[in-house]
Amino acid sequence: MGILKIDDDLHEEVRKAGSVMCRSINAQAEFWMRIGMIAEANPGLTFNEIVRQQFRSAGVRIDGLAHDQDA
Repeated sequence: MGILKIDDDLHEEVRKAGSVMCRSINAQAEFWMRIGMIAEANPGLTFNEIVRQQFRSAGVRIDGLAHDQDA
């Protein structure tokens, strides 16, 4: 675990987004960092494709929950 200094305004946005998504501030920041790292490594993927990929790699079954055009 480390300490990360971020701008106060960004911290407030992380807090608000985390409350909407039922995540702690740390969990929301980690989510955004993970998605950002994957997006930088895979610039051709959309946000939704990245999230679907993460669900699949975690073994989460999303079939039938939403229309999945990639399936």
